[in-house]
Amino acid sequence: MAKVIRECKVVSTDKLASDVFSLLLDAKDIVSTAVPGQFVSVYSNSADRMLPRPISICDTDKSAGTLRLVYRVVGAGTKEFSELKQGDTVRVLGPIGNGYTLEGNSAILFGGGIGIPPMVKLAKALHENGMSRENLHVVLGFRDESFLLDEFSDIATVHISSDMGTIGMKGNAVQLAEAENLVADVIYACGPKPMLRAVKNFAEARDIKAYLSLEERMACGVGACLACVCESKDVDDHSKVHNKRVCVDGPVFTADEVVL
Repeated sequence: MAKVIRECKVVSTDKLASDVFSLLLDAKDIVSTAVPGQFVSVYSNSADRMLPRPISICDTDKSAGTLRLVYRVVGAGTKEFSELKQGDTVRVLGPIGNGYTLEGNSAILFGGGIGIPPMVKLAKALHENGMSRENLHVVLGFRDESFLLDEFSDIATVHISSDMGTIGMKGNAVQLAEAENLVADVIYACGPKPMLRAVKNFAEARDIKAYLSLEERMACGVGACLACVCESKDVDDHSKVHNKRVCVDGPVFTADEVVL
C-alpha cells in the first residue's frame, strides 16, 4: 500500500535534554498501524528544505491517537521541529520500514544515544506480551545527559552507562552488559554503527539472536534513491549487489543479515 503524507497537528513539544526534544503529534492514521522499530519521515515547513527528516517512533497511544517522536537537534530541520508549538501542523510520512520481531522469554535492549527512543515502544510491547521486569533488561548508553529513563523504570531492569561517567558506569552500553554478565533469549539494539558492531559481536559470542536497527542518512525514505544502503551478506533483489536499503528493507535486520 502506498504511503500517504499526512498533515499532523502538534499536541506538545518538550525539551528532554540540552539538545533532545519530544514531539507529540495527533496522528491517528499512522498510530493505527505502527509497530516497534518503525520510523516516520517529517517534512519541514520551509521551502528551503525539501527532503524530510527520518525520525524513529518513540511511542504511540492508540486510544488518544498520538505519535511521540524523540530526536536530537542536529541541523536546521530538526531545530525547526523543536520550535513547533501546540496547534501547529507538520507533514508526516509513515510508518515506514519493518519493525522488531517480538519473541523469547527474556531480552536485552541496547539503546545508544538517539537510538534510545525506539526502545520505549519496544519495551512496552514486550512487557505487554508478558515479559517480566526481571527478564527485560534495558541497557542505555548516554553521552552525558539522561532522558526517557522514567519510561522504562516500571517495566524493565535498567542499566545505565555514559561516555564520561557522569551517569551510570563510565563506558558504553556493551561494556556495561559485559561487566554485568547479561544474557537473554534475544537481543534488540538501535544506535550508532560502532555500538551495533559491538552488539553483534556480543550476541555472536553468546549465541544469542540479535535484531539491529540501523541508522543511515536518508533522502526519499521510500527505497527509490538508494542513498541509505548498507552492506548485506546476500544479494539484494532490487540493486542486484550486496546491499540492502535501510528505509524499506530495514531499518531492522537480524545481525547475520548485514555487514557492519
